[in-house]
Amino acid sequence: MQDKPLKTVLIVGCGYIGRRVAALLAAEKYAVTGVVRSRDSADKLAESGAGVVCVDLDRLPADVNWGCTQADVFYFAAPPPSGEQDLRMQAFLASLPGKMTVRRLVYISTSAVYGDCHGAWITETQPLDPTTPRGQRRLHAEQQLREWCRLNKSQWIILRVPGIYGPGKLPLERLRKGTPVLRETDAPYTNRIHADDLATICVAAMQSVTGNEVYNVSDGHPGNMTDYFFRVADAAGLPRPPQVSREDAQAVLSAGMLSFLNDSRRMDNSKLLGELGVELRYPGLDAGLESCFRD
Repeated sequence: MQDKPLKTVLIVGCGYIGRRVAALLAAEKYAVTGVVRSRDSADKLAESGAGVVCVDLDRLPADVNWGCTQADVFYFAAPPPSGEQDLRMQAFLASLPGKMTVRRLVYISTSAVYGDCHGAWITETQPLDPTTPRGQRRLHAEQQLREWCRLNKSQWIILRVPGIYGPGKLPLERLRKGTPVLRETDAPYTNRIHADDLATICVAAMQSVTGNEVYNVSDGHPGNMTDYFFRVADAAGLPRPPQVSREDAQAVLSAGMLSFLNDSRRMDNSKLLGELGVELRYPGLDAGLESCFRD
């Protein structure tokens, strides 16, 4: 398997981050095909000039055509919403032999695979101990990916990504509704990355001379979820949400939000910055939020 990046790219799950990656690659004269599920998404992607494959990963036909016979692959598709396994990743990988040769596959995983680290700073050597089904599904996907690449002599890069924010991806509706947040003294550490920086990191991972690596992705300045909501509210000119105790949060917050509040960790991004040579445009929340409200 060659080390030089291919100029043909398949983006599986070409949504919010995928479209940003596609734009960066198109500027470098890559031939990009995006995989989406809905016809509306397919039409929007086609307008950008990218190739389009419209297919449901939960119902892959045996004769699926990925639009290319060899490619570098970005896998951004979310896992199923329940269970402890990522059967979508499993179906995608099973569809490739005999149809497409993959040099490298870059996968956006989640920092939830680490579980609760009690606020400690962690590197990529941190033991994996997901405490939620969300984290367990992503760990299952990572394991499948590594094994498939080993058997098929392909390279992999795993990006363990925390909360993503950016234009159009802020909790504004939640703030307008006045949904409570956990009081700040109880709020665990959380990490984040701006969408534009994540797209740049994805491209750097694909173009890196080194494969078969894991990278923690974050802006390097952990905070907490409550502070994040407060700062988004301030930037948007909205009232700050009310705070509740951890005990009261069990009754007023969704199960999904509670799952994020059960883990606490601070992610060290020094390997990312050192090995991929990425210079973050938004290494802090102030500059990142400002970019979200520009005309």
